Amino acid sequence: MKILVVSNLNPHFTNTNVYRLNAIKKCGHKAMFFDDRAFFLPGRLRDRFSILNAWDMARLNSKLVHTVAEKKPDLCLFVGSFRTHRDALMEIKSLGPKIVLWTTDAPRQYDNIIKTAPIYGHVFCAGTEAIELLERHGITGARWLPFACDPDYHRPAELRHADKEILGKDIVFVGGFSQNRWEILNQLGEFSVGVWGPFWEKAATQRPKNCQVTSGHIDVSSWVKIYRAAKIVLVVHYQDGVTPCFQASPKIFEALACGCFVLVDRQKDVFRLFEDGVHLVGFDDITDLKRKIRHYLENPRERMKIGVQGQREVIEKHTYAHRLQSMFEIVSQSQRDL
Repeated sequence: MKILVVSNLNPHFTNTNVYRLNAIKKCGHKAMFFDDRAFFLPGRLRDRFSILNAWDMARLNSKLVHTVAEKKPDLCLFVGSFRTHRDALMEIKSLGPKIVLWTTDAPRQYDNIIKTAPIYGHVFCAGTEAIELLERHGITGARWLPFACDPDYHRPAELRHADKEILGKDIVFVGGFSQNRWEILNQLGEFSVGVWGPFWEKAATQRPKNCQVTSGHIDVSSWVKIYRAAKIVLVVHYQDGVTPCFQASPKIFEALACGCFVLVDRQKDVFRLFEDGVHLVGFDDITDLKRKIRHYLENPRERMKIGVQGQREVIEKHTYAHRLQSMFEIVSQSQRDL
């Protein structure tokens, strides 16, 4: 089967679409890619002049339709799909391929997805909050398909002595700045903490003495070493107090695949996938988090046992090959049922 993935590849770091393309090949299919952010005009012009933005969007959608007509994929997988116009989707559908949507972001800007979701043959959502939102708009039948890991990229890293000296921390957090994350991290000054990710310059003036903050994009080849050098990987999901977000972050699967011990906030979808105290450990609030940090720092065997169990679980059940194979089986079964 020829599969065209319609999404984007981030120029700053390896994003999840790289893992999806790899998984498609592992499942025995041919993978092709269309960059739905390949704008002709720079963002500063499109943001300033709506007419130029509309022109570039229309040009990009037209290019997508021509690509489908030329490449003749059997399936078009739209990941995210904030920029694909309804008319373009209808035209692509008329060309014959199955079209599938996989939503991945928290539902902050879902207007286009709500308009176009009924056109797709199948809709999959990385978080259950997106399914609930679609249902409130009368769009039923969406299926939950969480993020995953790619063992080719996410695996225990070999560390040199210098890596351990530079990166070794009691606790590490890898991810972008958000206020709810900093409110937690800023209260962990009694521990050795390392924070890596974009936009953390916003926290520069509030940094506790035992916290090393490195602001900027970081690629998988670096953060697998950061994870491996740490005793505890902390995952705090983004919350803005307005947008519902239940999905399990990609970092959950990736850190577990690296064999790490993961401490995570009580994110709804996480604990539908993994067992608390067996594969990872959840915390309720800052008091509970501090108590559990102390406990697992003082009990390394227990910590490492959970890390091993979590790694086994994620590799056996939660890779992108598992996710894509599940998707393809659902799509194929629906064709047989017609």
